[in-house]
Amino acid sequence: MSVTLSHWVQQSRTVTEIVMNDLSSVAPRDQHCCNPIPPLFLYIVIPLFLLGLFVSIFMLIVVHNALFFAFFLVLSALVLAFIVWNTHHWKTKRAILFFLRSLPESDLRVAREGQLVKITGIVSCGSVALESSYEKVTRCVYASTLLYEYRGFDFTPPVNLKRPCFRWSLSYCERAATDFYITDRKSGVRALVKAGSGCKVMPLVIESKLVNTTRRCRTLSPHLKKWLRDRNLSEEARLLRLEEGYVQEGSCMTVIGMLHQNNDILMIMQPPEIISSGCLHQKLLLPVDIDGLILQVPQMASLVTNQESVAPTRPVMPDN
Repeated sequence: MSVTLSHWVQQSRTVTEIVMNDLSSVAPRDQHCCNPIPPLFLYIVIPLFLLGLFVSIFMLIVVHNALFFAFFLVLSALVLAFIVWNTHHWKTKRAILFFLRSLPESDLRVAREGQLVKITGIVSCGSVALESSYEKVTRCVYASTLLYEYRGFDFTPPVNLKRPCFRWSLSYCERAATDFYITDRKSGVRALVKAGSGCKVMPLVIESKLVNTTRRCRTLSPHLKKWLRDRNLSEEARLLRLEEGYVQEGSCMTVIGMLHQNNDILMIMQPPEIISSGCLHQKLLLPVDIDGLILQVPQMASLVTNQESVAPTRPVMPDN
């Protein structure tokens, strides 16, 4: 049974229940991941900053000593750089990837009930398989299609504070996951991964650029126009970028979740509590909270070793 992402709501009531999340109004990087800077950190830093600013200005005016003021400026710059560093690693998911790399691989033969496990192996479809929206790739356990539009610089205050005020903005998103099987490469044991049925899922999957119109060539292909028309989206020529990612049957994937056993069937489910990465002192990173089952592909894991984006597996070509 194969389900097209754009039509699974109409096709089957059962397939409707396997949707992971509606990302039409939320950026994919914000899914099931808390803010990069904990509120407690800001509650401590902001009063200290105001106090230091007052004292340094007082000493500069009354005592005519600029040394303390210069020290305050240097310290403020270091704190600001620390905040920017953590925010950048949160947006690129590197903070999460550093934490996941530190987790040891689990062995399903000796893992206990309720244990947090990290399993890497080959995936296979369950009773329901997905089909990618644009490329129509069949037999997928996870698929996502993202459409970005170039907005230019927007001087008006955004209604959604998480929406970028300039350049590319996510205008449409299709994303879904379903229950599937994974065979542990360490033990050879097969387990059912419960990624559907309303489960919270954090997908760490790279989307490849399939369409990227330019200022010189904004003409949309007939296939892209049909794809837009089927979703009641504008077909006018404009700057847009379409990205798609999927995990097909037979691919290698890492799954991190809670182990559960039911009638001799091993299942990997969403952890009942939020997972905290803790402070990564060597990387100067604050704790990041993760809420949901984690699905990771090898390309994402290589980001933490290369410290740079991995090139898409498919070529980026302007749509014409």
